[in-house]
Amino acid sequence: MSELLVVSGSPHIHVADTTDRCMWRVIIALVPAFACAVYAFGLGALIVTAAAVIGSVVTEFMIARYLMGRRAPFVSMSALLTGVLLAFNLPSNLPVWIVLIGSVVAIGIGKMAFGGLGCNIFNPALVGRVFLLLSFPQQMTTWPLPLVNRMNYTDATTGATMLSWMNGGEDAVAGATAHTEPMTLGSFDWMNEAMGAFGGSLGEISSLALIIGGIYLLMTRTITWHIPVAMILGAAVMSLIAGGDPVLEIVSGGLMLGAIFMATDYVTSPMSRSGMLLYGAMIGVITVIIRHWGAYPEGVSFAILLMNGATPLINRYMKPKKVGVVKS
Repeated sequence: MSELLVVSGSPHIHVADTTDRCMWRVIIALVPAFACAVYAFGLGALIVTAAAVIGSVVTEFMIARYLMGRRAPFVSMSALLTGVLLAFNLPSNLPVWIVLIGSVVAIGIGKMAFGGLGCNIFNPALVGRVFLLLSFPQQMTTWPLPLVNRMNYTDATTGATMLSWMNGGEDAVAGATAHTEPMTLGSFDWMNEAMGAFGGSLGEISSLALIIGGIYLLMTRTITWHIPVAMILGAAVMSLIAGGDPVLEIVSGGLMLGAIFMATDYVTSPMSRSGMLLYGAMIGVITVIIRHWGAYPEGVSFAILLMNGATPLINRYMKPKKVGVVKS
């Protein structure tokens, strides 16, 4: 009696990695940046992060269990990571009710509306962030000064971000005097930047912390270098064309956060290496275009979402090399 031969679809290579393990590694990589956020903003960073995480986890559980009829764990690692990334794109004085709205939109519209994990077209955390930016522009662009508001939350002293300071803003760093001239590389305080003394979203205030997390992700092969490097180079080249300073362009705003943790999302980024390079480079270029000529001072979120939409097209025309095909 012959045994039944079952032929399944690829891939046929089995590894010990799971989706949850990959997401745990991303969360671990975010710890240095989170530590800098807590050091800089204190209570506000803790409240905003907790609200985003709880809102994301509960929203996914409720939709999966009661609207989609799925047997889902209460704490989904995917929802937890989405909550952390959403919080990293928000100011530390954002009211809890607005954070919760962002969580519901990120999970409900950005993810579960497409069918859940692996089916979403756009990065869920950025969907939530952009929705809040368009719906609550004043609250989303009011930035607490770091290092002087650790025990304050919604009534924190506010100021400009590093991007604003680059263009001649005021009070971008705690204790700084007013600036009427744009920042230059010679006047840039690298120690303040490394320690998170510049204002901004929770996850964008320390490029050094983000780079440390990125190195960990590369060492554990959670991500590859293609998208981050292409995005940084694309932003640098476009900055030169626009007459800006490429180094300051790279370390300011959310470019490092986007390059390492947002654009590299498995579901919404291309599969092939050539596709990743094009995808990353275009995100960098679009980011700088929006920063210099757009209506918003920051363009990373919009650039990533635009290229998320182009990912199916990139996958169609820039496919991975076929293995095992006999050449004629």
